[in-house]
Amino acid sequence: MSVRFSIVIPAWNEEALLPRLLDTVDVARARFRHGADAVEVIVADNVSTDRTAAIARERRCTVARVERRRIASVRNGGAAVARGDVLAFVDADMRVHPDTFDAIDATLATGRYVGGATGVRLERWSPGILATWLLLMPWVVLLRMDTGVVFCRREDFVRIGGYEETRHFGEDVALLVALKRLGRARGQTLTRVTAAKALASMRKFDRHGDWHYFRLFAGVGISMLRDPQASTDFAQRYWYGDDR
Repeated sequence: MSVRFSIVIPAWNEEALLPRLLDTVDVARARFRHGADAVEVIVADNVSTDRTAAIARERRCTVARVERRRIASVRNGGAAVARGDVLAFVDADMRVHPDTFDAIDATLATGRYVGGATGVRLERWSPGILATWLLLMPWVVLLRMDTGVVFCRREDFVRIGGYEETRHFGEDVALLVALKRLGRARGQTLTRVTAAKALASMRKFDRHGDWHYFRLFAGVGISMLRDPQASTDFAQRYWYGDDR
């Protein structure tokens, strides 16, 4: 059977959360109208020091080892071994909707869309998380650029050069901008497949506090006025530190 979907999961020391994501991926694969074998699961292991790679192999995932410690490189490393017509990317701390593959497949079949994302539901709420959501959602709706399971046709991913590996962060936004530009040239747009939202982890908020977006990111903005390197230093601590 031909592979329709390749779902790529970038992972660094994700032994605690990877199994619950894979459980939900298995449910979505089983419900896919073309059958579970039409979806391959790729764990892009960023040289984990725990059992991430072992768990992926035990679950019969394809494991792509990526040495460079940069999320864009890890995503690209997983995509490089993909065989599916459609690439989908999801972070290891998320959980996917049971109808993920059917919903994305039906969306792309219309020919109207170059790609997009499913969006997310949040695993918990608080005043600080609500305030952050209210800050970000107008931009999501206006630009039609969301998070969750991000997807596009593999040929289009190759055409735009994949994720920008010069970026320490924001590579997901840059990818969607590039796809949007590509789609515009042929009358296609980005879309949000909100009928199949992923469930997003709140571990950043658990770790840094429910109001941390306003405190940390405001501080980075001020620091960047004095030192442009501040954003890179912040990214290393916030996204690549040992304690996430």
